[in-house]
Amino acid sequence: MSFVTTYVTPILIGLLYALLNSLIREPHRRRFNAVMVGGAGAAYLSGGGLGGWEFAFTILVTYCAFRGLESWRFIGIAWLLHTLWDVVHHVNGHPIIPFADLSSLGCAICDPVIALWCLVGGPSLIDLARNRFSRRPARTSDVSAT
Repeated sequence: MSFVTTYVTPILIGLLYALLNSLIREPHRRRFNAVMVGGAGAAYLSGGGLGGWEFAFTILVTYCAFRGLESWRFIGIAWLLHTLWDVVHHVNGHPIIPFADLSSLGCAICDPVIALWCLVGGPSLIDLARNRFSRRPARTSDVSAT
């Protein structure tokens, strides 16, 4: 695997996730993300290799996802918890995608990007870009003729 595939692509996937979510208006964007992280919390259940800890983790993320229905902070926390779980699985050799050895590492790189976006309130990246790059009328100074 190349550096780009292993490290850069997961960051781009996280940014793409936030960008695509920007198409969803609030409060639906927050609620959609709460559901998404709840699903991500159960991703390792069918073969994560950590036994009962998989259930304990799923319960913890489900609680954060439920609280995330009303709070971007809890969604961000859930994504950070998922990042830690990805690292544990990567180190223990139980990747999220069984036939892709570095899939948990990729997830551990992608998830903090999503978490950061959530922790700042899940803003619309489209609106931010539109506001940043919109043409603003040139300022005219009020100079009094003397």
